[in-house]
Amino acid sequence: MTTRVSIADVMKNKIRLVQTLLEKNRIPPPGIEQLDISGNPYQVLISTILSLRTRDKVMEEASRKLFSLAPDIESLALLQEEKILESIYPVGFYRTKARTIKQIAKIIQERWDGLIPSRLDSLLELPGVGLKTANLVLSAGFGKSALCVDTHVHRISNRWGAIRTKSPDETYRILDDSLPDAVKSTVNPLLVSFGQSICLPVSPKCSQCSLSESCERVGVKTSR
Repeated sequence: MTTRVSIADVMKNKIRLVQTLLEKNRIPPPGIEQLDISGNPYQVLISTILSLRTRDKVMEEASRKLFSLAPDIESLALLQEEKILESIYPVGFYRTKARTIKQIAKIIQERWDGLIPSRLDSLLELPGVGLKTANLVLSAGFGKSALCVDTHVHRISNRWGAIRTKSPDETYRILDDSLPDAVKSTVNPLLVSFGQSICLPVSPKCSQCSLSESCERVGVKTSR
């Protein structure tokens, strides 16, 4: 396993190469970025919840519909759960998400006077909010240095051989402790785009990847 000192060096170098590759091939940023909601913690929070187990285009359309009805947390808290459900359909688990979103709006109104909390521990107290969602709110919503680790970041970091972990949460703990603050917020959007377009979960497009020669291809059985 790569030492902690070299984890940062390996990740920083490969992230730079990924950024160059994405720019060269004009590969767009992931769905949350497409919505142009950076700096709006409310919309980042809700869109990230909607994105779980849902394709980007479906999430984007559902987010726009919901935000047209509830542009802020106060109006969302007043919205009936059934109306939330109708506006976010057909995102994955839309019934559960509608209920969770309604609960979140109520809690934020009552506990934080309608202000989205800007601390990791406070965000993690919200129903349906894990490390991935909380850190994305901190980075994309509040502009803080925060590392968001989803399945793409977890898979690719391990595939490169930079780390050896078994879960996204374990990956988060190691990378968060290893990477400099200046890099953390760039990791997720770059590796999500990279993971959706080139470094696919199954049969990655290694022949199209400029990182292929330095990639250990851990767990890769077939590539193209």
